[in-house]
This record gives sequence, structure tokens and C-alpha cells, in this order.
Amino acid sequence: MKKTTLILMIVLLGLNLGYSQEKSKSKSFEVKGNCWMCKNRIEKTAIKMKGVKFASWNVETKQLKVIIDERKCSVSDVQKKIASVGHDTGEFASPKEVYDNLPACCQYRNPESSQMDHGKH
Repeated sequence: MKKTTLILMIVLLGLNLGYSQEKSKSKSFEVKGNCWMCKNRIEKTAIKMKGVKFASWNVETKQLKVIIDERKCSVSDVQKKIASVGHDTGEFASPKEVYDNLPACCQYRNPESSQMDHGKH
């Protein structure tokens, strides 16, 4: 009887560990931006969201990599929140008034902003 109970507990524990690993998923998507100020804004916005465990935006590729708990938020939720602070994503565009208040070097819709000094800070 003890052996059966032990085996059953091990099986249930194994199933539970497998399920807990499924809750967090790695995703990536495009987020428009230009510089290191954009990087800080994008990453801080994402990581403050409930369910986002990791966020890293690549300035060169414009890709945001996130690890999210899909039970607490979705990729769409993250994209919407990032758009609300001024950065277009694949699914959402930033409101004009928010975008217009970004620093000049962060205004990625302006072709001249790509000529600005975007050095590392």
C-alpha cells in the first residue's frame, strides 16, 4: 500500500511540474523604436505588467522578446500596453498625441529621426 501511494504521489508531482512549465511561454514580436531611451521605455512598460516575467527589446532588430504567463496576460495585452506609451506594435498603433510627446530621437515615424545620434546611454 505504501509503495502504491508513493508511486501515485510521484506521478501526480510529475504532472504538476509539467503543467507549471506550460504556463510561461517565450514570445517575440516587432515594436517600433529607435534608441536606448525607447528600449528602456518598452522594456519597463512590459515588465510592469502582471504576467510578464522577462522583456528584452533589440534596438537593431526591433524585436521584443518576452516570457509571459498566458494565464495572466496575452501577447495582445502586452502590445496594447506598449502602444499606449508611444510605440507601434504589429497589432496596435500608438495614439498620435502620445507618439508626438516622445523625445525627438524616439519618433521612429519621422525619417529624420534615424539620422539623429542614437548612441548608447
